[in-house]
Amino acid sequence: MIKERVKKFWAFLQEDTWQSWLVSLILIIVLIKFIFFPTISWITGSPLPLVVVESCSMYHNANFEDWWGAHSSFYSPYSINKSEFQSYYFKNGLNKGDVILVWGRAKYNSGDVIIFNAGTQNPIIHRLINTSPLSTKGDNNDNQLPQEKSIPKENVIGKGIVKIPLIGWLKLIFFDVFKPASQRGLCH
Repeated sequence: MIKERVKKFWAFLQEDTWQSWLVSLILIIVLIKFIFFPTISWITGSPLPLVVVESCSMYHNANFEDWWGAHSSFYSPYSINKSEFQSYYFKNGLNKGDVILVWGRAKYNSGDVIIFNAGTQNPIIHRLINTSPLSTKGDNNDNQLPQEKSIPKENVIGKGIVKIPLIGWLKLIFFDVFKPASQRGLCH
């Protein structure tokens, strides 16, 4: 009896009708929200296992050599030199629209890209430049934000370990139009 119902439901989902399309869409949303995200959150140990880069604060607008030439003076007081920076994950920065896989079960080291709550609408995704106290800076920012200078460990969501380029635009395209004109579109 149950086997027949499952077969009938499966056949319905394969029909080319708006009703089967709608039910399939609802099923996909339910599976993503209640199975996929809780599972990946449990695996990564992070309440936000996937985050979308929503700003240009980590963007590198040039090749590494040119970028380092323009930004090295900020990192030298933190004893971060060019060869050390080149060994970091995401040494070439992040683009708006990149999706980052966040690992919450991590030890944080200088150079890691961490995701943390800073009392802003969305978590901040910046590079760790000091571990005592935890402090960060966006690679493309001229200065640190005030909330980046001493981050409580309980505010850290995790660190970025994998980047999926630009796929986050599937989400951003719906929200980018509501941002100020200077913050819309691709990074320059």
